Amino acid sequence: MKRLLSTVAFAAVFAAGAAHAQVSDGVVKIGVMNDMSGTYADLAGPGSVVAAQMAVEDFGAAAKGLKVEIVGADHQNKPDVGSNVVRQWIDVDKVDVIVDVPTSSVALAVNEIVRQKNKVFLISGAAASNLTGDKCAPTTVHWTYDTWALANGTGNAIVKTGGKNWFFLTADYAFGHALERDTAAVVEKNGGKVLGKVRHPFPATDFSSFLLQAQSSKAQIIGLANAGADTTNAIKQAAEFGIVKGGQNLAALLIFLTDIKALGLETAQGLVFTEAWYWDMNDANREFAKKFAARNKGLYPSMVQAGVYSAVTHYLKAVAELKSDSDGAAVVTKMKSMPTDDKLFGKGTIRQDGRKIHPMYLFEVKKPSESKGPWDLYKVRATIPAEEAFRPLKDGACPLVKG
Repeated sequence: MKRLLSTVAFAAVFAAGAAHAQVSDGVVKIGVMNDMSGTYADLAGPGSVVAAQMAVEDFGAAAKGLKVEIVGADHQNKPDVGSNVVRQWIDVDKVDVIVDVPTSSVALAVNEIVRQKNKVFLISGAAASNLTGDKCAPTTVHWTYDTWALANGTGNAIVKTGGKNWFFLTADYAFGHALERDTAAVVEKNGGKVLGKVRHPFPATDFSSFLLQAQSSKAQIIGLANAGADTTNAIKQAAEFGIVKGGQNLAALLIFLTDIKALGLETAQGLVFTEAWYWDMNDANREFAKKFAARNKGLYPSMVQAGVYSAVTHYLKAVAELKSDSDGAAVVTKMKSMPTDDKLFGKGTIRQDGRKIHPMYLFEVKKPSESKGPWDLYKVRATIPAEEAFRPLKDGACPLVKG
């Protein structure tokens, strides 16, 4: 197993002896774990390590007297692999905070380990809304997006514009199940119907039998409750079957900038979807994207990678305020007490349940004729205000929520 992909250290002399004594081992150690080589490698992968590096640099950790190290690992989308890495990181390598972790089945396993070890878990890539629901933990912050937000944004928009009858094509693991569940609830709440569903292996390459079932359902909307290469392969194969030409529409319930780029505008044009961040929305995002691309083989950042940058920035602010990283629950409590404010996500908050709150956006993929450059792929259809973007606190069943 290729456990450590890269190790980057940012060294500085501590400004005060007291601070040195309170930071465990004298080093704030950040572990970025995700899919480094498979289905989710482009949307997270090595780029998330780059994003964490940039956050440390821009925060000015060295000037503030913090020595920070970053390590990266490939969990291969397997909960047992991810669990083993995290135990090794915490027990042997003295990692203080685990970051990113797309693949909800892995994230749910890591969530329990980090809770037991009293370290910090900053989730950017995983989506299951259970992570701030019944599985919430005092050591976890769910930063970028979740299945409830995706369902609320995309599901609402499609149902309200006439897409009443749905069939789900779902990745058969925790993330797919959560996204299907949350979207079906939105569809039915708005008067729509779920005509059927089929679950495919994760990851998968051949979607022909699943798409034929979706096609024969005659549903207006085929909801793709999957992500990464699974989504792009399903869309490509749906085009080969003539599904959209036959009058049915695809709803990409989770799709990323890197997926749209891989599909090309000719195939992806007109797709409507929900995301938390896009590189071309303001000058700060554009500046970050260009610097990031220069360090990431020319690839522009996904919302997951932007979320890693934002989450690491806020974590470092909390550690600097506390002058300690040793008590994970205390660090997260500090993070919750401080308004979030960074150049990519702007101002926001972290709730009792660990849910980071900020606006979400409904996007549409541009037509080829509308694009002005190779990464000019989205146009904004609507902004979903922060107070409406995520599941209400009272509805999550998080045991941390008082009253």
